[in-house]
Amino acid sequence: MVDPRNTVTFLVFSLFFLLSLFEPTFQQQQSSPRISTSELAALLQLRSSLGLRSKDWPRKVDPCAFWKGIKCENGSVVSINISGFKRTRLGRLNPQFSVQGLANLTLLTTFNASSFLLPGSIPNWFGDRLPALQVLDLRSCSVIGSIPFSLGNLTTLTSLFLSRNNLTGIVPASLGQLSRLTVLDLAQNSLVGSIPSSFTSLRNLSVLDISSNSLLGSIPLGIGTLYELRVLNLSSNNLSSSIPAQLGDLASLVDLDLSFNSLSGSLPSDFRGLRGLRRMILGNNFLGGSLTNNLFPTPIRLEYVVLSHNNFTGSLPNVLWSAPGLRFLDVSSNNLSGLLPNSSLNANATARVLNVSQNLFYGSPTPGLRRFSSVDLSWNFLEGDVLDYTPANASIESNCFQNLSNQRTVSECESFYADKGLRYEPPSSAQPPAIPETPKKKSNNRKKVIILAAVLGGVGLILLLAIFCVLILFCVRKRGTTTQRGVGVGPVPTSSTPPPGTSVNYSSVGDAFTFQQLVQATGDFSDSNLMKNGHSGDVFRGVLESGIPVVIKKINLSTVKKETHMVELEFFSKVSHARFVPFLGHCLENENEKFLVYKYLPNGDLSSSLFKKTNTEDGLQSLDWITRLKIALGAAEGLSYLHHECNPPLVHRDVQASSILLDDKFEVRLGSLSEVCPQEGDTHQSKITRLLRLPQSSEQGTATAICAYDVYCFGKVLLELVTGKLGISASGDGQIKEWLDQTLPCISIYDKELVTKIVDPSLIVDDDLLEEVWAMAVVARSCLNPKPSRRPLMRYILKALENPLKVVREENSGSARLRTTSSRGSWNAALFGSWRSMSDVTVIPATASSTKLEAGSGLKHSGTTGSQGSGQNGGGDHSSSYRRHSREIFPEPSSVQDVERADQD
Repeated sequence: MVDPRNTVTFLVFSLFFLLSLFEPTFQQQQSSPRISTSELAALLQLRSSLGLRSKDWPRKVDPCAFWKGIKCENGSVVSINISGFKRTRLGRLNPQFSVQGLANLTLLTTFNASSFLLPGSIPNWFGDRLPALQVLDLRSCSVIGSIPFSLGNLTTLTSLFLSRNNLTGIVPASLGQLSRLTVLDLAQNSLVGSIPSSFTSLRNLSVLDISSNSLLGSIPLGIGTLYELRVLNLSSNNLSSSIPAQLGDLASLVDLDLSFNSLSGSLPSDFRGLRGLRRMILGNNFLGGSLTNNLFPTPIRLEYVVLSHNNFTGSLPNVLWSAPGLRFLDVSSNNLSGLLPNSSLNANATARVLNVSQNLFYGSPTPGLRRFSSVDLSWNFLEGDVLDYTPANASIESNCFQNLSNQRTVSECESFYADKGLRYEPPSSAQPPAIPETPKKKSNNRKKVIILAAVLGGVGLILLLAIFCVLILFCVRKRGTTTQRGVGVGPVPTSSTPPPGTSVNYSSVGDAFTFQQLVQATGDFSDSNLMKNGHSGDVFRGVLESGIPVVIKKINLSTVKKETHMVELEFFSKVSHARFVPFLGHCLENENEKFLVYKYLPNGDLSSSLFKKTNTEDGLQSLDWITRLKIALGAAEGLSYLHHECNPPLVHRDVQASSILLDDKFEVRLGSLSEVCPQEGDTHQSKITRLLRLPQSSEQGTATAICAYDVYCFGKVLLELVTGKLGISASGDGQIKEWLDQTLPCISIYDKELVTKIVDPSLIVDDDLLEEVWAMAVVARSCLNPKPSRRPLMRYILKALENPLKVVREENSGSARLRTTSSRGSWNAALFGSWRSMSDVTVIPATASSTKLEAGSGLKHSGTTGSQGSGQNGGGDHSSSYRRHSREIFPEPSSVQDVERADQD
């Protein structure tokens, strides 16, 4: 039997032993300083106002020891990092910029909330209640409002990150007081005004990024005194004037980006002082002058150079061509001329991309091209028999190469070389194939039989057509009330246009602004605020007294039609739809000048947003495919509303990239509405009458007041999205005829690989996304049919873009097919042309081997295998799903099916 006293003694000793093991831990916790009551209350308040989860900031524990992102020193909070944190369910319902608890953390040096949703304005007390703050990081937080002037009081601040938000207003000059600042990042907002001259006092600044805003004016002259500056990015603004020569004093500068502005003049010779420069991006400006060797620093360390879309002349500098570390060189779309440099480095010095397209280079390709893995020589005057020095994927079209397709004409090349005092050897003319002689001996009896059969067949056909027309006219009378939108589409919504003849009180449309308000908003309509000279008026950027950024169109009635502003006022009085530019008001005070005021859209228009600077390591580039498809869908929705939801149908008449405006989320808002008008002809004729093209039908191939004209123009916009070629939608048919002749044969519904020759090379797409690109190209080609009656209706285009994979994939299930399977439905489709077949799409015969175009525009594959597209059929075996026999592109219109049912009744 065990003695109970021994058991108790054993338990007591065991307890003391265990306590001795944990004694150091307890002593350590007691010796470490605890957070003060006031700071603990501040953190708990912050936890509640931001809706932070218990998983990250649990209650009833020491925040300094157990809360994520909290760092303490001597019992005080010195750093808070909630970057990427998720809110609680309740916190997600009403997220706000509510950080009052920070005001009690007087020793806080770092606050990082990047990528954490903070929709609201930065509190004004930030600059007064956080005296020790050194790092403030609010990137991608959805912050709105203006930058508080009080931030200039944070004299200890070293890094300020406010990029990728929705900040508006001007850049405060008080930021120039932050003498310790090393990083200032205000990129990708909607800031206006000019760059404060006080920035020249930031002598410790290493990174200055104010790109992708709406800044005006010139680059401050004193910026050359920021000797510690390593990164200067002012791209995608509206800066004008010339590049200050003082920039050449920035010997520490590594990355310079001034692209997508309105800079003019020539490169200053002091650029030679940029001895550490590795990236120089000056594209899409109005810079000119000759590019000479003495403009570039020695030794040259440039790795990434973009000088495209400017007005540079002269030859390509040899020092630039032979830079040992060069990886990317783009001098396209200039007026450069001369021979390509012949210098080359050792075999190990290779570069990736060379683009000298759309210049005036001539002569033969040189061995120096071997160092580049991707070369674009298109649209020059290069000549020669063979291309020994270019890679297999080089783009070489529209040159003077001999015995190759898609080159300039012989006369054009001879004229160019003659102007240079040079001799051009044209390719030998190919002999035309012999035409076989047709047999001439035919019997008289056979001739008589053929003539008799033709006469009888013609008479029979005429009788059949007469009977058929009588039946159709009977149907027309029976359905005399059918609107243009067709049977089965539904009634016109109440938000559509009211009946013609309704009087409109123009003064009641939107708000009425005074002329003085608009003068103040635009700085007396100064040239620095001029955005563009539109065909219906000059467009200015401005900021109302309330701080709201606006766009103001100034219409001079002495130079434009007097009803121009009335067209838009009438449009906005009758049409209400989210796909049109937000209209704020007008000013009709002056007799000879009228003003229309719109909401400012931060991403401008498609023509300026398709290619923009990104913060990737390799520099530029363009909108991704998902965003491009989103833009195409938004524009199609707006046009479909005009064509099919308004009564009478309205025609936009100015569909191009510059008319497609984009808000902060790249949602489409159609602009340029001064040309909108009702469609020509009888808008109440039946669909059958219009499809049969009876005398009252509109069959004007070049008329602009028909919906088919909008469809044609929209097709050019789609091609611009697919190919990345700027200016296509703004050009007339004559200007782009040669380009279309080369591009359209690469769009075939039977061959996906053909389209890769014309796709924008900056797009990164996997196989599924490539199918969507292919589908959009097919839709674009159908829109460009030269016959207006054979172009698809906009509502069918919208449905095709909503389901792009159904355009190019064959459905497996009969029940899932988009079209009816009845023979009567097929007969109606064939007769009325409701289904767009390949014959409808064809403008120029397309074969897989008809031409070699854009060989250097190959796609970059992401390596992913899953579908990331927006189509509904994202998976499955693709190898057998491409269309092999189907000639159908768009869903069969419900109106045709309804007509069929009515006929059967």
